[in-house]
Amino acid sequence: MRIVYVITRADEVGGAQVHVRDLAAAVRAAGHEVTVLAGSTGVLAEQLARQGVPLRVAPDLVRPIAPHRDLAALRQLHALLEELRPDLVTVHSSKAGWLGRVAARRHRLPVIFTAHGWAFTEGVPRAQRTLYGLAERLAAPLADHIITVSEYDRALALERRIAPPHRITCIHNGVHDISLSLPGGGGRAPGPVRILMLGRFSAQKDHPGLLRALAGLPPGSWVLDLAGEGPDQARIAALAAELKIAPYVHVLGPRDDVADLLRRSDIYALISHWEGLPYSILEAMSASLPVVASNVGGVREAVLDGLSGILVPRGDGAALRAALAGLIGDPAHRERLGIAGRRRYETAFRFETMLARTLDLYERVAAAGAAVEGRSRQRS
Repeated sequence: MRIVYVITRADEVGGAQVHVRDLAAAVRAAGHEVTVLAGSTGVLAEQLARQGVPLRVAPDLVRPIAPHRDLAALRQLHALLEELRPDLVTVHSSKAGWLGRVAARRHRLPVIFTAHGWAFTEGVPRAQRTLYGLAERLAAPLADHIITVSEYDRALALERRIAPPHRITCIHNGVHDISLSLPGGGGRAPGPVRILMLGRFSAQKDHPGLLRALAGLPPGSWVLDLAGEGPDQARIAALAAELKIAPYVHVLGPRDDVADLLRRSDIYALISHWEGLPYSILEAMSASLPVVASNVGGVREAVLDGLSGILVPRGDGAALRAALAGLIGDPAHRERLGIAGRRRYETAFRFETMLARTLDLYERVAAAGAAVEGRSRQRS
C-alpha cells in the first residue's frame, strides 16, 4: 500500500508525533510506501529521515485557527495528495484531522482519523469542549473510520454521537521496550527519591499541582525532573522558586534521552487535567517504574490503581501528596508497583500489538475504499 500520514506539527515530539513516527517507520519496514505530510520541519522530520521516511511540508498547516492559512493549507494538501496518489490517508491531531479529511475526500481516498484524546473531554475548558465537539461531529462523516487510543475516548465519542459504533475502533497505544532499546544505559542511583514527569508545559498538564504537592513533603527526601517544552516553562520554574523548592526541581527542557531519564528515576508522575492514553506512562511501565497519575481519560486503562500504580482525582492536591509520600517512604512498595506495571506493559501495551491491529485496520479500510472506487468507475 501507499500510505500518507498527515499531522499538523513536526517541530515538536508529543504523543501524536511519536505515534506517527513509530508507525510510519514500522509500516515502511513492513514493505509499504509511506510519506508523512506536516506543516513544518523540525525534530520529527529529522527522526523520520533517520528511519528513511520522507516528510513533505504544507507550510500553511498551523495549529491556530486562521481561515486564510487554513484555505491555503487545504490547497497544499490537495496538491500533495494529487501528486502522491496514496491508497490510504491517515490523519492525526485536530487541525490536520479536519483539513486532511477534506482533502482526502476531494480525491475520493479512504481516510482514517486517529483521535489522540478528544478536545471535548472532561477537564478541557467548557467553551473549548463545545466548539471542538461540534467541529468533530461535522468532520466525522468525512472519515471512513476513526481510531481512538482508549476505550474511554471511544465511549465519549459514542456518547457525543460523533460516529456510529461500527466506525470507531479503540487501538491502545503501544511503545517499544525501553529495556531492550538501550541496553546498559543509565541506572538508579542512591540518594533522594528521583521523580520524573515528561510533558509539555501547557494548560493540559498540571505542573503547578505537582509542585504544590511536593512542597508539603520533607525537603531533601525527593528530587523532581521535569522534561518537556512549552509556553509555561518559565512560569513553572518561577513557581518552584516561589514555593522555595527550586533546589529540588530541575526544569530540563526538551530531551531526546527519555529512556535514560526513566532508568535513573524511582517514580514516574503524570499530573494532568485531561489525557488520551499517554505514551510516557506506557514507557514508564516498560521501565518498571511505579506510576502516580491523574485519573483522567484512558489513564486507568493502563495504570491499575493500587496494583501497578496510584491514580489520584484530577486537582486533588492532598491525594497526590499522600500518594507521593507513601511511595517516597516505601522502596519495597515502589518495587512491587513497578514490577506489576512492567507485566501490564508486556501483556497489553507492546508496540508490536498496536502495529498489528493498526495494519489490519489500514488494510481493511483501503480494500473497502478500492472496492467502492471500482464500482464507481464501472457505473461511469
